Amino acid sequence: MIDRWARLVARRARTVLLLGLLVTVLAAVYGAGVFGSLSQGGFDDPDSEAARALRLEQDTFGNQSADVVAIYSSDDLTAQDPAFRRAVADVVDALPAGTVAHVVPYYAAPRAIAPSLVSQDGHHAQVLISLAGHSQDDYLTNYDRISPHLQAADGLTTDVTGSFAVYDDVNRLTSEDLERAELISMPVVILLALLIFGSLVAASMPALVGTVAMVGALAIVRLIAQVTEVSVFSVNVISLLGIGLAIDYALFVISRFREELAVVSTGSSTDAAAEAIERTLATAGRTVLFSGLTVAAALASLLIFPQSFIRSMGLGGMAAVLVAMAAALTILPALLKVLGHRVDAGRLPWRRGRAVAVEDARGRWHALARGVMRRPVVVAATVVIALLAIASPFLGVRWGSVDYRVLPDDAPAHRAAALLSEEFGPERSGASLVLRGADQATVTSYSRAVEQVDPTMQVLPVAREGGADGVTLLRASWEGNSQSEHSQAVVKDLRQVRPADGEVLVGGLTADTVDLLSSVRSHLPWMALIVVAVMLVLLFLAFGSVVLPIKAVVMNSFSITASFGVVTWIFSDGHLADALDFTPQGFLDATNPIVMLAILFGLSMDYEVFLLSRVREQWDATKGSAMAAGERNELAVATGVQKTGRIITSAALLLGVVIGAFGLSGIVFIKMLGIGMLVALLIDATVVRALLVPATMKLLGGWNWWAPAPMARWWERHGFREGHAPHAPEQERVTV
Repeated sequence: MIDRWARLVARRARTVLLLGLLVTVLAAVYGAGVFGSLSQGGFDDPDSEAARALRLEQDTFGNQSADVVAIYSSDDLTAQDPAFRRAVADVVDALPAGTVAHVVPYYAAPRAIAPSLVSQDGHHAQVLISLAGHSQDDYLTNYDRISPHLQAADGLTTDVTGSFAVYDDVNRLTSEDLERAELISMPVVILLALLIFGSLVAASMPALVGTVAMVGALAIVRLIAQVTEVSVFSVNVISLLGIGLAIDYALFVISRFREELAVVSTGSSTDAAAEAIERTLATAGRTVLFSGLTVAAALASLLIFPQSFIRSMGLGGMAAVLVAMAAALTILPALLKVLGHRVDAGRLPWRRGRAVAVEDARGRWHALARGVMRRPVVVAATVVIALLAIASPFLGVRWGSVDYRVLPDDAPAHRAAALLSEEFGPERSGASLVLRGADQATVTSYSRAVEQVDPTMQVLPVAREGGADGVTLLRASWEGNSQSEHSQAVVKDLRQVRPADGEVLVGGLTADTVDLLSSVRSHLPWMALIVVAVMLVLLFLAFGSVVLPIKAVVMNSFSITASFGVVTWIFSDGHLADALDFTPQGFLDATNPIVMLAILFGLSMDYEVFLLSRVREQWDATKGSAMAAGERNELAVATGVQKTGRIITSAALLLGVVIGAFGLSGIVFIKMLGIGMLVALLIDATVVRALLVPATMKLLGGWNWWAPAPMARWWERHGFREGHAPHAPEQERVTV
């Protein structure tokens, strides 16, 4: 199939190019409206106990949660002064209709909680706001509507916190970080590409393909958002993977095209550019196809999670990868065919007159691979021990979810949360206790039992609906941060306390975290099974071996676990917090490693596919020669490393710039994603690819290419073999 497509592109390059650009323009117009279709919520599991508790509470009483906490302060006035109270009352009265379900101002609060809403010095007071709506997206929309109306007059200072104030700051800062990352990374990518290719025209193409991937993926996500909920955070993954992988794929296709063009131009071909494109798509194009499919398959594993936030990362990532792959196989080769030798136009002064491709059978990467294969056991053991040592902090990882500490210290919701702790006493966590079918005596007995769960526990009645078999809402609170291990243990203990009659559901922010961790634990094995199974199948189709896919999975696991160790050491244990400018949370957000796992597994396979494709190509080129299997294997490995060493290093460098730009984010979990992926990328593209892969392939020898006889025969007939009519097998070329 790819051979037929290669011939079509070679013959109808201008048509393919014009159609591709037309589709891109239409996608850009349609995709520009994507943000109006995206959800801002999606962090919960609809079937979890916390979600069911919230639905029962909302269906019975409306929303009773303190979604927003507005703190009003004055250096001169106290909360009891008429001017202070009047200014706060004006704010409460002016809240837009339909945006709030309940408002509890300090001056009209129930007697049980009124004292806690005024600071000890009397100069600070709280207003608790429950937002109207039926979903997290509704709440965030209504928060956007009330936010401008929360500012008090008469000299009062206003600070706003609460879960939806935190989410709002996260969404706003994430959008700003995305723009900054693109502004920083794209010029650097173009500059580095110029140094790699040495010409203005060639250097501009990775950025072009990245732009196509970005706008195309946004259009696809907007379409998907018409039928299912898609989180706004999917745009970050689109930017990261769309631009990053498009640059990777463009580098490989352009490099192979320049290499093939230099070779066929010395022959008798009447259309060197057309022949070079056919050769390029038959080799690098097939590799890009398999790489895109493997990365997309890894991201597809995120779709099994019930949280739409996690699923959205998978949907956005898959859209970005597949569009990047499609652009690299359509628009890019068509453009290269049209340009021909002009792909090297605008060469840098010191690169003029220098050949694009040279013979280099024994380059530095070849020498490195040969050196590794002389001592494979020592190299493999040293690398594995080092990577396991780097991964070791992950053994002590602690888990949590998003709270105000993911924000920079100067973010409004973070400052307000800090003020809350300073002026109103130690931080307290809470849980909603929703009882159904319990009479008042049972509720009273249950409340006493709950108070025994923690020494600082307080239980307050909030509302009751119906008679003896009605629904009762209680609020439990205790000292401590909502994401701490202690608070998670408290929620688990609360769920062990059962009323004598009826049932109880425990919800709230900490309960959401407990349920999230439980959901991740239950779905993670299935995710891993899907990823590994799909990878094994795709890599067998690509290489005709059952050994290499298993080896690739194991190799990638080392780089991924090492990156998890670094992330734990930095973001959970708090090292380098000052240098990286973030507030340590003492735990990792449980959704981040899941998203990292899918993305990193795909990216690790990306370079594995590129390397092993050239190794397989050389292995096939020596088929039927007099060399022993072990000698053929060593030559294939050394040649594959030589032919991919420079370009994979260049691709990793450019992708690292794109990923590293996200490490500058002010949001902790975005910063963690950027730094974690950057670490894994660097380890995979250097230590694993240059040292561990050659060492293990040397140890396996001819077994690298083994498959059971029926599978081997099937692959020989139907396998997706990379290559074309070879040049002299012993001739090796590298792009300059």
